[in-house]
Amino acid sequence: MDATRTASVEEAAAALGAGRLVILPTETVYGLAADASNPGAVAAIFEAKGRPRFNPLISHVADLEAAERIAVFDIRARRLAERFWPGPLTLVLPVRADTPVCDLARAGLETVAVRVPAHPLARAVLQAFGGPVVAPSANRSGRPSPTTFADAVEETGAATAAALDGGPCEVGLESTVVALLDEARLLRPGAVTRAEIEAEIGPLAEAEADARRSPGRLARHYSPKAPVRLDATAPQPGEAYLAFGPGEHRWNLSPAGDLRQAAARLFAYLREADRTDPTAIAVAPIPHEGLGEAINDRLKRAAGYVG
Repeated sequence: MDATRTASVEEAAAALGAGRLVILPTETVYGLAADASNPGAVAAIFEAKGRPRFNPLISHVADLEAAERIAVFDIRARRLAERFWPGPLTLVLPVRADTPVCDLARAGLETVAVRVPAHPLARAVLQAFGGPVVAPSANRSGRPSPTTFADAVEETGAATAAALDGGPCEVGLESTVVALLDEARLLRPGAVTRAEIEAEIGPLAEAEADARRSPGRLARHYSPKAPVRLDATAPQPGEAYLAFGPGEHRWNLSPAGDLRQAAARLFAYLREADRTDPTAIAVAPIPHEGLGEAINDRLKRAAGYVG
């Protein structure tokens, strides 16, 4: 792929139809996209990312009607879809017997993860392509997700036939993942918060029973090369510092203490700080409520604190 050129929607849809990979912007992070029905194309994603094949992929579709062609919706799923789609929410649901989503994309499970993204370029490509598209983050496995076009191309651009530049990602964290099988379970926190989901369908159970059905649950994930030190009130010599709240710092996630701004900047700042070759990346304490649950989840996995 020519890294200096961004493709058109039509070129991207044609590349997907030919079984090739495409860098696709979404409101969450940049994705490495392929035809979800094509096992060869899906296998190419796992190869390009170095991703373990037991880790399922999310199928992206253009609208609720398309989602209902690949998954079985109950009243809870329909309520969440109508409230939060298009947007940064993934639903893990029973798969339809005639689903076009291939077994490899689902990691051999009887469930499928599905989302309707909000980014206009992603939606235009999905409409033009006409089928489900898997699009995990366009980074090598374990690395921070790319939230800019340049970072996505740097990570996996060599494996793609086309790439679309949609500007910096507005959300900056991967989608919230909710499983709706027996109990409703929060498998991965994101920009659609626990409280917002519970306001629609009631209490959420913990993830353990269905954790294997969601991406992003590895104990070490989203990691820069430098070690990450959390809840740091100041950097030690040689460390880069990601601040949060008032103060003059090179990488301040949000001087105003805005969690949405912090989420949008998190992965880009981790990458920028890592390029300075620090002894470690120290990160200021981040509140845990609301969107802070998702930010802290990513930081703990970046530091390898989850296990």
